[in-house]
Formats: sequence, C-alpha cells, structure tokens
Amino acid sequence: MREGNAVTVIDDCSTGSLDNLQAVISHPDIRVIRAKVSECGDLDAVIANASFIFHLAAAVGVELVVHSPIRTIQTNLHETEVILQAAGAKSVPVLLTSTSEVYGKSQKAAFNEEDDLLIGPPFLGRWSYACSKLMDEFLALAYAQEKSLPVVIARLFNTVGPRQTGRYGMVLPRFIAAAKAGLPLKVFGDGQQTRCFCYVVDTVEALIRLQQSSEARGGVFNIGGTEEIRIGDLAKLVVRVLKSKSPIEFVPYSEAYAAGFQDMQRRKPVVEKLLRTVGFQPNTRLDQIIKLTASAR
Repeated sequence: MREGNAVTVIDDCSTGSLDNLQAVISHPDIRVIRAKVSECGDLDAVIANASFIFHLAAAVGVELVVHSPIRTIQTNLHETEVILQAAGAKSVPVLLTSTSEVYGKSQKAAFNEEDDLLIGPPFLGRWSYACSKLMDEFLALAYAQEKSLPVVIARLFNTVGPRQTGRYGMVLPRFIAAAKAGLPLKVFGDGQQTRCFCYVVDTVEALIRLQQSSEARGGVFNIGGTEEIRIGDLAKLVVRVLKSKSPIEFVPYSEAYAAGFQDMQRRKPVVEKLLRTVGFQPNTRLDQIIKLTASAR
C-alpha cells in the first residue's frame, strides 16, 4: 500500500491473528479474506486481478511440526500446489517463502543457496517440515521451467519481530515474554546450538525487492541476519537487554519434545547473492531486534 498497490490478504488465522493488521485493516486499499487458500472461493478471481503474489501460507513453528505432522505436510504441500496452479493459469509472478530448514543436518559453518541438502530420516517427524518445504521449491521451479511462471524462492532464517507469538516454539518471543514476566527462560538442549535472527522489517524489504527484480526470477535466495549466537547466550542477552531478573533453565530435548528429536546445530546464511541481486541485506543488530520486539509485546 505504501507503494500505491492494493493488497488482498488470504489467511485462515490458524497460527496468527487479524489483530496484527489493526493498524491498516481499515485502509481502502486492503482487503482481508479469512479462509484457507485452498478453500477460498474467490481465489481464481483474486489471482487473475493480481500483479504478483507473496505466498507465505505454511505451517509454522517447531511445536506444530512435531505434534501435528499430518497437518504440517498437508498444509505446506496442498496450499502451495493450489497457489501455483492458479498463478500458472494467468502467469502471475509468485514469490514463495521457503525456509532454512531445507538445509537439514548439514554441518557447514554457513549455508549457501547452491549447497547440497541433507534431510534426516522419515521416521523422525522433525524433518517432515523441511521435506515438505523443499517439495514446494521443486514444484515452484517446475512451474517456472514447464509453464514459464515467474517464480522467486526466498529461504527465511528465523524472522522475528513485534507481535510474534512464542506459542508454537519460536525461541526469541518465548524468551522475551518470560523475561518481561520474570519467569525462567527455558533453553532446550545444551544451549550450544547457534542461530541468526532477522528483523521482520528487513525480511519484508528483501521480499519486496526480490519480487520487483527481474534478475531474481527463477532463483533461490537466503534472507537472514548473519550475527550468529548460541541459544544459551541469546537467553543471557535477552535478560541483559531487558534488565530482567529472570533465571535461565536448561531443559533436555527429551523433556521438551518427543523421543528422537533432532535439531540443527548451526543455521547461518550466506547472503551475498541477495546483496548482489537486489542491493540489500538484513543488518539490524540483535540487541536492537530484542528491544524492538519487546517494545510491542
């Protein structure tokens, strides 16, 4: 809308809330349809009148992935299939948001878009999310090849920001909520696993630039911060930045998740391709991300 575009949002609010749109929901150029993408009766008409599509409909959060694997797989595969089929019929450009999870169990220090992917075994439900999102990528690129559909794939690395809930396992909002309430910050595992966090405003800027770039079409791009931190140290940083007196507790994976849960030890993106293609890379510092996220909770 800021750039003069009308926006149609299709969301079933299964893991979100329309409250997050209160600042803009009354704007004359926004339309909200509360429905699953695959059950939206106006989908063909919406897409036929669209200039481009940002496809973000997917299962989110480790909790949902671990405890609802059927829902996770079906949501990720079917909603993407429906979007691509409708977009392909009208040649409407699609930006598909994928995930750093597709890099799987790789032990590389940082992940490049050209890397081979190492997914865990199917009897560990932890990897169903990664596999289903990877199939989304394959399907999108198949449409690009066979139907000449303009497609861009964005692999997101731990996007965080105001109004994000920790209900589905997202670590930073969970830590912030606990620190503000004076409750223990619970670190799963030994806390040595590392992550990089990207402020939502940076992620949105990158997504918009990619969708507007003809050079990005048919490509896969990492979007994420590159300030790597151990999760145990993240808990300490949240406590320090928010001046909290909350203690930090370590919880074994066996108590937090089902038996056999596997985690990725490192998840750091290489973002040179994004910078080279659209002239942008996320750069909001982690301490600032914590303050911005906490200020709106």
